[in-house]
Amino acid sequence: MRQATFTEVRNHAKAFFDIVQSGESVRVLRNGKPIADIVPVVADLPSWKRRKAQPLVLDGISVSRMILEEREVGG
Repeated sequence: MRQATFTEVRNHAKAFFDIVQSGESVRVLRNGKPIADIVPVVADLPSWKRRKAQPLVLDGISVSRMILEEREVGG
């Protein structure tokens, strides 16, 4: 994450927003203290696509594995 003073951001806003648009974040400092983070906007995806899928596990065995094993036995 880049850091810049408030004055630098104010005077060179286009350059800093170009940095953010390229995917990097910028932390803005005033009097040496962080006051804001400028971060890239995440692509507008539906909420169900943003979450990483987690396998359903019961008693340490994935439910998918249980189903496959039951299909093989029940055949």
